[in-house]
Amino acid sequence: MLAAAAETPPAAITTEEVAALERLLAHARRDSGQSRRVADFLLAWWNTGSCGAFDLTSLWALDTDIVADMTTVFGLIGRVHRYPDSLGYETEFKAIVQAWRPELRD
Repeated sequence: MLAAAAETPPAAITTEEVAALERLLAHARRDSGQSRRVADFLLAWWNTGSCGAFDLTSLWALDTDIVADMTTVFGLIGRVHRYPDSLGYETEFKAIVQAWRPELRD
């Protein structure tokens, strides 16, 4: 079953998923405690090894709208099996790395 899934082209991203991801990207560009947590979530998808993991208890410190967007993006990640750069978001994620993980800049 996994082999068949790997051969199947990924499903298209829905309008709802794009909107949720773009709202999270906008939050991550701000400078607040919630922004840091959103950046941690997104960067865990980008590269957990170098950017760090996401602590699920961080959800407790976020507004419910942000948690809802994270839930949508989490579903997207599990469904499409792709990194954000392959979805056209490389520039946005590099900007988040620069803002929140300056030690990892190229």
